[in-house]
Parts: sequence; C-alpha cells; structure tokens
Amino acid sequence: MAMSNYPGGFADGVMIRGMPITQTHPGKVFWVLRAAGAATQGHRAGSNGNDGSFTAPFATLDYAIGRCTAARGDIIMVKPGHTETISTSTAMAWDVSGVAIIGLGVGSLRPTFTLDTANTATITVSVANVSVQNCIFIANFADIATCFTVTTAADFAVEYCEFRDTSASLNFINIVDTNATANAANGLYFCNNRILGLGTTAATTAIDIDAGQSRITVNDNYVVMAVLNNTPALLDLATFNMLSLEVARNIVFRPNTDTATGGILLEGTGAAMTGMVYGNHCKTLDVAGMLIMTLTSALGFHENYLSGTADVSGILIPAADSDAS
Repeated sequence: MAMSNYPGGFADGVMIRGMPITQTHPGKVFWVLRAAGAATQGHRAGSNGNDGSFTAPFATLDYAIGRCTAARGDIIMVKPGHTETISTSTAMAWDVSGVAIIGLGVGSLRPTFTLDTANTATITVSVANVSVQNCIFIANFADIATCFTVTTAADFAVEYCEFRDTSASLNFINIVDTNATANAANGLYFCNNRILGLGTTAATTAIDIDAGQSRITVNDNYVVMAVLNNTPALLDLATFNMLSLEVARNIVFRPNTDTATGGILLEGTGAAMTGMVYGNHCKTLDVAGMLIMTLTSALGFHENYLSGTADVSGILIPAADSDAS
C-alpha cells in the first residue's frame, strides 16, 4: 500500500484518529544514503539525481546541503550504513545556515565519514546555526589538521558523535579549529561526544580556539588520547579570553608525565575569562604538576578531580578554597 505523502504539510495542523499532529520544524527533510549495492526495501539506491526523499535518497551529504534553504530549518537525515570519504579541503562544505544533520543507526551502522589523502582534508563550516548528531568521523591520513574548520559559524553544534584515529600516525590534530576572527565561533556547542585519539606525531587537542569567543560549551565528552606532554586534551585557548565558558563533566584520559605548560584539560593564559569549569575527571601520570589548567584565567573551578598516579582515585584539583570565617 502506498504511503500517504503531504509535502506541503498542513497550515492549520492535522488530527489523525483523534490525535493532533504538530509539525516540530519549519523546513524540509532530505534523506541521504550511498547504497553499497541494489536498493533495499523497495527504495532506490542513493543518487544525487534522486529527489532526496525517504524512498529516493541523495548519495552525498554535500549535495543534500546544497539543496537546503538558508535559515529555513531544514533537516538532513543520513541513513544507517552511509559512508563517505573526504579527501580535500573543499570536498565538503557546510555552507547553508540553520541545517541540522542527523545520523541514524547505532554502532558501526552510524554514518561514517573518513578523512584521507591529505592533511588538509576537512569539513568547512562557514555559516551559523549548523548542527550534526550521531555520526562517526575517522582520520586516515597523517596529522589531519582538523575535522571541522570553523570560520564565520556562530552556534555550531556537535553532539553524540565519535572521532577516531586510524593509528598513531594517521590521526586528527584537532577536531574543531576556529579562525582568528573574534566572536566568529560564538556559541560553539561540543557535547556528549567520544574522542578516541591515537596520534603521537604532533600536538593534538580536541578544540583549538584562535581568537576571543563567548558562550562556548564543552560538556559531557569522553576523551582518550595518547601521551603528548604539555598538551591539553580538550581545549587550547592560547592567550585569548573566553566569556561565559562552560566546561563540565568531561572524562579525560591522557597519561602525560608532564603538564607544567599544558594543563591536561585546558591550556590558556587569558586573565579575564568568565565562566565555570566543574565536575571534570582527568587522568595523567604527572605526579609533580597535576595541572588541569594554567591558573591565571579567573574562571571558576568546582569539583574537578585529577589523578597523576596509576591505580588511584583522583583528588580535588585545584585545591578547595579555605574557610575565611
């Protein structure tokens, strides 16, 4: 039996069997699947000659983004098992504002994007209000500079994604790298992701901030990285001041033996920051230093735990404030 299709929606709403159905987004929905073989379940194989519907999906994410309309609230649903390779700095551009990219599937069936061929291979994000959820991104070339190159892209959101290196030398240096324009990456939201880093040939940090920004949120991520002494695992803020920064409940394992000039969680020397760093749990092998961050930031630090010794529980770092009464 053919499925009922109402591409124009219902201007005044619709009720089906006594239940009102509310449209929760204003834009169009496009579907993407690069089929490995024949179409399944009576659907067409993915092709950029299709109309991007559920039964006739596009073949590539970049093409689907080009079919979206800026700021309309379009959604791109990427079907389970979809795979793509990104081999240059221009192969995939997220350049239509307000688009949500949602990967479907669990485990190895999540949409997977592999960056290869050149260390300049990247996904460029150059517009505001773009988000991506539930996808896997794999580095398969030496010292790939960054998975996402964020330029004028306020409120870019990355959630429930996984980032993997192929080996110690086929790896991401950064996951997100901003440009040197102040406030161009305001509202960056990087939460509930997993970073499984193996790289040892260059300093690797998940997020590299290259100018002052505000409203950056980095919460609830799980990060495992190889040893690179004096290199923060999660955030490199350089000398720039961040306003309304929130870094919370991240779990970081990086067995560095030296954190003196690169706190295990964050590195930054801006002295006029605002925001909170709280509830994070970190593991190093630096018995002497045990720094979460260079402490000239003016940030608030509450309930962060760090261990610099094998097989022991973490201690409160930095130390708790004393009772001034």
